[in-house]
Amino acid sequence: MPRVIPPHTTPPSLADFETLSQAAFAEIPDELRVYAADVVIRVDDFPDEEVEHEMGLESPFDLLGLYRGVAMPHQSFGETVPRADVDMIFLYRRPILDYWCETGEDLTSLIKHVLIHEIGHHFGFSDEDMARIEDEA
Repeated sequence: MPRVIPPHTTPPSLADFETLSQAAFAEIPDELRVYAADVVIRVDDFPDEEVEHEMGLESPFDLLGLYRGVAMPHQSFGETVPRADVDMIFLYRRPILDYWCETGEDLTSLIKHVLIHEIGHHFGFSDEDMARIEDEA
């Protein structure tokens, strides 16, 4: 089924990005998507000041996405008290759009790349594992 992505004469809005991220998530290989079903994907324009400081960013444009939560290899499945935090992937619209303009890559493919990378962090995958999964996608 061909992608239905509206042409953009202006930068995609946060709502447009939500739609694009859902389309990109649907294209992620099943081996990741099945296990990431409970991870919340949130789109913001930029990382907040706390994240900028925490990660030592020189510019808010330096970060395309971020996984927040407890990676699966570090989760304790024997705990009887549920965690209060929800695992989330943040996609940062403005840095992604900036990167998109610089590279000319397909925007949905770029968003999919960021999602795969961040979902990989959820699983504790290495960069090599994530590259292999992306190549197979």
